[in-house]
Amino acid sequence: MIQKTLFAIIFLFCGQVAFAQQEQSNKFQEGTHYFKLAQATAPSDNNSVEVTVVFSYLCSHCNALEPFIENWAKKKPENVKMNRIHVVFGRAHEVMARGYIAAEMTGIADVSHAAMMDAIWKQGKQFRSPEELADFYTNFGVDKNRFLANYNSFAADSQLRRTNRDVQLFGVTGTPSIVVNRKYRVPNTAAVMDVVDFLVAKESAGP
Repeated sequence: MIQKTLFAIIFLFCGQVAFAQQEQSNKFQEGTHYFKLAQATAPSDNNSVEVTVVFSYLCSHCNALEPFIENWAKKKPENVKMNRIHVVFGRAHEVMARGYIAAEMTGIADVSHAAMMDAIWKQGKQFRSPEELADFYTNFGVDKNRFLANYNSFAADSQLRRTNRDVQLFGVTGTPSIVVNRKYRVPNTAAVMDVVDFLVAKESAGP
């Protein structure tokens, strides 16, 4: 009798899990909530799921979404590797994109990221030159000359080319966008982080 009761409980639990998974699968649809990339490329690490935030410091929607991304990053699964790409949609974007790359090269991109958003969107600051960016990033312990050397380096040139290539491969024409495992692009919608969670779980489960 006890075995029958236990079996019934397990069967009921499994049925609820399956129903929840099916309900979630039906909730987010390809072509509506996310888009499979036409030129999907393999992630750098098969043991993790890569989540790439494609953004611009000059984008007000990116600024509005940032607190949600930061909150999500604190709770993301251990197998998720998150990175950011700053788009280059014009000369002003290139200055900021190079600045972000230089910040990455000096190891301060994560700690300075929110402060840069606040400087632009809360304090009304504008950064039109490498020197203005360097002055800002010195607040995070980086020598100005070192920052400028990284900003103008061949390595930054190469990274910028890779950035432009990835943005094209991802089919990104507006920001913010989030790309999961270099396979799915998630546009900025009300449920964007829920869709990212759904796709992360999908990729973590494997084929």
